[in-house]
This record gives sequence, structure tokens and C-alpha cells, in this order.
Amino acid sequence: MQPRAALRNVVAGVRRAMVAVALFSIVINLLMLTVPIYMMQMFDRVLPTKHTDTLLLLTAMALGAVLLMSAIEIVRARIMVRLGAWIDRQLSGPLLEASLNESLRRSGAGVQGASALRELNTLRQFITGPSVFPILDSPWVPFYLTIIFFLHPMLGWISVAGGVLVFLFAVANDVLTRPVMSKATRSTNQALYRADAAVRNADVIAALGMAPSLVSKWRMAGEEGLVSQSVASDMSGVIASMARMMRMFVQVGILGAGAYLVIEGEITGGAMIGASIILGRAMAPIEQSINAWRGFTGARNAYRSISQLIARQDDIDDPMTLPDPSGHLQVEAVTFVPPGQREPILRQITFEAQPGEQVGLVGPSASGKTTLSRLLVGSWIATAGAVRLDGADFAYWDASDRGRHIGYVPQDVELFEGTVRENIARLAEADPTEVVAAAKLARVHDMILHLPDGYDTQIGEGGVRLSGGQRQRIAMARAVFGDPKFLVLDEPNANLDRDGDMALLETLKDLKARGCTVVIVTHRPAILDHVDTVVVLNQGRVEMRGPRDEVLEKLTGAGQRQLPGQPGGALTGAANGHPVTAPAPRPSNSGGVAVQPLPPGSDSRISIQLGRTRSPTPPNVEHASEG
Repeated sequence: MQPRAALRNVVAGVRRAMVAVALFSIVINLLMLTVPIYMMQMFDRVLPTKHTDTLLLLTAMALGAVLLMSAIEIVRARIMVRLGAWIDRQLSGPLLEASLNESLRRSGAGVQGASALRELNTLRQFITGPSVFPILDSPWVPFYLTIIFFLHPMLGWISVAGGVLVFLFAVANDVLTRPVMSKATRSTNQALYRADAAVRNADVIAALGMAPSLVSKWRMAGEEGLVSQSVASDMSGVIASMARMMRMFVQVGILGAGAYLVIEGEITGGAMIGASIILGRAMAPIEQSINAWRGFTGARNAYRSISQLIARQDDIDDPMTLPDPSGHLQVEAVTFVPPGQREPILRQITFEAQPGEQVGLVGPSASGKTTLSRLLVGSWIATAGAVRLDGADFAYWDASDRGRHIGYVPQDVELFEGTVRENIARLAEADPTEVVAAAKLARVHDMILHLPDGYDTQIGEGGVRLSGGQRQRIAMARAVFGDPKFLVLDEPNANLDRDGDMALLETLKDLKARGCTVVIVTHRPAILDHVDTVVVLNQGRVEMRGPRDEVLEKLTGAGQRQLPGQPGGALTGAANGHPVTAPAPRPSNSGGVAVQPLPPGSDSRISIQLGRTRSPTPPNVEHASEG
């Protein structure tokens, strides 16, 4: 269910449930008069007349009423517990989806994990806890005060004055503690986010001995939240004590005034006792709500946070399913500016790939390659321009539909808690034959069979039970699962050994035969031997693009010689001062370069400068310094 629709459904469901809760509250609060009525009848009828049968009848009726009230209170509490669980079931999935969307919208910047789920837990705990009932019973305070007025106006006015004073304490509690509690909540959430980040990087922290410094910094960051929470708790405690004192003052006052009225003969002794008990019942919700106000404030802030998050989501009812693409990729003048920054990471990136074409994306560090790869798979949305697959703009293509046709191996591979089979199947229920087919295509089937439980091996959260190379190869199987038409591989061989490299190259050959378009981000030269086109990024711009051999010829310059050894050895160049490593070019049909072995003892690394070679530009290579 879409987030906004889910929230509307929850609000409507809560309203229906609260109607039932209100009906039960009516009965409960009416039955709360059992004890004062019993006391009034005891003092005014039983004691003067000494009728034991009346005593037995009244006692039996009072006990029955108390049992009924207890049963209804149990039912009301169960309704609230089930309401909280239902809200959690309805909103947890959409909120997780909304958190993911928010992270993508902000391009991963400034998003505090799944904090919305923490807010939902706060809201659920308040609804299912005891703090909610004093607030539900507060509207009945005027009803009890009206009954006291019927007993005697003087007692009524004393009760009203006491009720107003206690209510003012409740308002003061909200006004004084709300901003402090909001500040404490923000600080606590920030501290939890930092703690989560620390736990995710525990290996680095342990290896570098950073734990003492990190804990010290975390404590300093969380100290503000602790101080704010302590201040709010101190304020609330003082106000609650003063409210309790005021309630006891009013209780003493109404008993004293009642005794005076009994002496004057204006009311009976039973009315005096009954008024005191009813006043206690009227004051109880107000006094208890002061103690419960912090929970109510937290729940209110949580609901606001959830509402604001969901309000930023765009509901798409029944998104249209597009035809299966052929793999025609178009990158049209893509510019990307990260949230909170002024300078773009990518500027006017434009290139195209036909179905089945394999594109090598190279460039120095910080040139924008990984950012572009995230834009190419739709994880991030371009600030300007468009990424299209068979003409469909990723910005307007529903992710659940688009994702079926796309494979992605990120630079930092992340696997999920579960089995190898579940990770390859993208956590969905899938035919085992499809899972095995993807594993065989990625040349990882034999490796999986040697795991302790084969495809049912539990890999642990993040794939901690697998080596880096195993995670990367399983991620490759996940990428090719479902026979996608477009793949983006960001440093797909960064953790692979020689066998893994060979398996990857064989997989790329098969993908090409299947007509799958592939974009490969790499620093390692061997993989470029099999691409058709090379796009060179530098400082966020396309500096060169064209057929592989001709781009590499331009990179190395005419007359540059091949490294010793097999064809395809590595050449090292410099793009505007940054190192670029690429395989030596093969002879091109359009006037390729002569390749000669280096003389013995010569330096095997040849320094070149992009855009400053001595040879003319090959005819099919585009210079695009401005993208």
C-alpha cells in the first residue's frame, strides 16, 4: 500500500476504533459512580434504618457493577493493544518504504536510517500503555463536577476551583516541557544514528583503536539530549508534586465544607462522603495526565514526524507496467547536485548505448563515476537531464517495475540477512531453477555448492560469513537474476582473484550474446578488453567517448608501445594530472597504432596527458570537455 493511502487508512481505522472505545468509556465512567452511590446509600439508608437486607442487596449490586466495570476495562485495554498492533502492521511497511525513498531523494545525505520506525514504535507504545487511559477519561471530568453541583453548589464550586488549578498545572507542564522534550528527542535520535553507524563499522573501529575516542565523542553528542531530558523530567516532577498537593488541598476543603453543611443540615453525611469520592474520581484523570503528558508529547511528536515523512511521498495508484525494454540506454545532459551543496558532481553527461553494447566508464578518483552509476540504475534522480531505458525516464518509471529489468553490482556490496538463495532471488519467492540459472550465468554455482548448506547457507547480516570475493560474486548472480536487459557494474572485480576475474569475463561474454547492455565502472584494465565503447569522466564531465580502441589510442597517443607480455597489457596515463590505467589499445581498423614491444630495461609505465597527445584525434572519438 502506498504511504499516504496507508496513513489515511490508519486514521480512518483509529476513528472507528475510538468510537467503540468511547462507548466503553461511557459505561466505565458511569460505573465509576458505584462506590460513591453505595456510600451515600449506606450512610443515608442502611445505617439509620439498620436494615440488613437492604445492606445485602446494595452490596450485591455494587459488587456486580464493579465486576462489570472491570470486565469492560479489560476489553477496552485489549482494543487499544490490538489497535496499536494493527497500526504497526499497517504503517511499518509503508514507513520503511518511505524511509528508503527519503534516503534516495536526499541521495543518502542526512537521513537517520529508519528513524520513522522508531517513531512508530513510540506511538504504538503510548497507545498500548497505561498512559492513554487518563487522557481518554479526562472529558468526563465536567460530568463528575456537575454531579457534585447537584449535591450542593458550594461543594461544586470548590471542586471546579480545584479542577481548574490542577488543569492549569497540566497546561504548564505541556508548555514548559514541550520544547525541551522535542530537543531531547532530536538529540537522542542523532545519538542513536551515530551509534548505529559505529556498530556498522566495528571492524574499522577495532582495527584502528578508535573505540575510546568514538565513545567519548558519542557521549558528548548525547549529553545534550540527556541534559534536556533531565530538565524536562525535573519540570514535570515539580509540576506533578504541586498538582498532587493541590488535589489534597481541595480534598480536605471539600470534606471540611461538607462537614459544615452537614452540621447546618443542608446535606446528609452520605452526600459529604459521596462528594469527596466523586471529586477524587474527577481529579484523578487530570493528575494522572500530568504524569502521562511526557508520553503523550512523545507520541504526538512521533505522529507529526510520521505525517511529515509520508506527506513528502508521492502516491502512485496502480502504476502502469511498461513493456520489457530491449536495453537501449540514453543519458541526456545529466547534471547532479547533491542535497545541501551548490557545486554539481556531474555536469551535462551525455552518451548512449545500444542493446547488447558494453560500455567502459573510466576516469580518475572523484570524477563522478560511482555517482553516475547510481543515476544509471535509478537509485538517485538527476537534478537536470534524464536517464532513459528504451525511452522511459527513470524519474517517472515505477521502481518495482523498472527493477525487474536492471541489474546492479555496487562498489560496496551489501548482502542481506538470509540465505544465499534468497539474496540471489532479490529476497523474493522464486523458482529454484531461476536462482540456479542466475548463479550459473555468474559462474558462482560451484562455489555455492561448496558452502556449508549450499544455496540454503545463512550468510549473516551484510554477508559477514562470506569473504569479500564471495559476496561480490553472489552480488553478480543477484544482478543477473531474472535475465535483466541492463546492467551497471561498479568495480565488479575489486575483490576477485584470478579465477573470479576469469569467471566475470565469461559472464560478460554471455551477457553480450544475450543482448544485455552493460556499463562497467572500473580502474582495472583487463576488463576493458571486452567493452565496445569507453567513456572517460574527469571532474564530473565527459572528457572523451567513442569506440574502445580509438579512445584508448587517443589516451595513449600514436606510437606508444605495448607493455611486455600478452596483448592487452596495462598502460598508465594521466588525466589532467590524475592517474588513469587502461589496457594497451588493439590495432584499430581506422588507422590504429603500431604496437611494438618495449626495449629491455625500459620503464613499463608510460605517462601521458589527456587531450595533449601528439597524434590527431581518431575520427570516431568525441572530445566533450563540457559534457
